[in-house]
Amino acid sequence: MKIEINNLRFTYPTGLEALKGISLTINPGEQVAIVGQNGAGKTTLVRHFNGLLKPTSGAVSIGEWETTKYSTAKLASRVGYVFQNPDEQLFSRDVLTEVSFGPKNLGYEKSKVDELVKRAMALTELHDKTDTNPYDLSPTWRKMVALASIIAMDTPIIIFDEPTTGQDAVNVGRIANVIAELKREGKTVITITHDIDFCAENFERIIALAKGQVLLDGSARDILGQEEILAQTYVDPPQLTRLGKMLGLKEIVTRPEEFLKAIL
Repeated sequence: MKIEINNLRFTYPTGLEALKGISLTINPGEQVAIVGQNGAGKTTLVRHFNGLLKPTSGAVSIGEWETTKYSTAKLASRVGYVFQNPDEQLFSRDVLTEVSFGPKNLGYEKSKVDELVKRAMALTELHDKTDTNPYDLSPTWRKMVALASIIAMDTPIIIFDEPTTGQDAVNVGRIANVIAELKREGKTVITITHDIDFCAENFERIIALAKGQVLLDGSARDILGQEEILAQTYVDPPQLTRLGKMLGLKEIVTRPEEFLKAIL
């Protein structure tokens, strides 16, 4: 499902203009990372996709739906949003109830709800935690419950807000596996992240924001090679990219397999 953003501007009640005329198209099935320093407008932008915010001017469309004409509850059938802090999202007495809430709320039949919940629990490795209260789990596993609760809604678009913050290496690997599976299923996956190494390894397109405007937009390899421009967003290229440049590699490398191929 296509996301179209046309000359989007947004001003908070305080008078702060957070978005200054952004125009973008995100095509169905794309894997997009949005990067930039704090205050660049990343979260403000993606919260327009599910109607949490409405444009001051301009327009955002999810498929044929212009977001100003639909409620956040209605847009939730198209856009799933995983918050940075799972504690802002979880409210049920046990994991199974939490993960089941979304698809039930969308009105799916019981058989479909059961199927979607089973798939989401397996994908996030929560199958042995169904009866546990989410708040009895570690922050790492609470993050997985939040992921599962959105995956179970089976939306064509899923947004991850800083998915790797506070996560150990094992759980970062789990999250990467979830994103890879969603990609195989043809879902559009969008992430806001400061973790540029995670971004380079898992996302095909990068949009860099600065001061409420698009500074760079293109393939991960092209964007991460533009170190001087990226510096304006206070984002450094991945370690492998910087090492490749120091070694004088002709190709911009962002992943270990690319680095090894270039070296050999």
